[in-house]
Amino acid sequence: MREDMDEPVSVLAGYSAKFKQFQPLLVTWNNVDYRLGKVDFYHKTKKGSTTLHHFSMSDKQEQVYFKLKFDSRTLNWTMQENSTDS
Repeated sequence: MREDMDEPVSVLAGYSAKFKQFQPLLVTWNNVDYRLGKVDFYHKTKKGSTTLHHFSMSDKQEQVYFKLKFDSRTLNWTMQENSTDS
């Protein structure tokens, strides 16, 4: 099932100086914590002067797929879409 949304979520992210890489590590959605796997797709867009970072990835169990957006101006995370195997 695929669900489109634009819902604020809590995200724990990390930055690796070695790989010069920033990525979400954990997302909390509907009071459930999902440990995230590798980033499958990343791109950025502009909205006016604001850079938006888009991450597509699944949880570590590969049961839920997420599309997350990070707003570099407000430092807010938004879930744009999710899908499950069911």
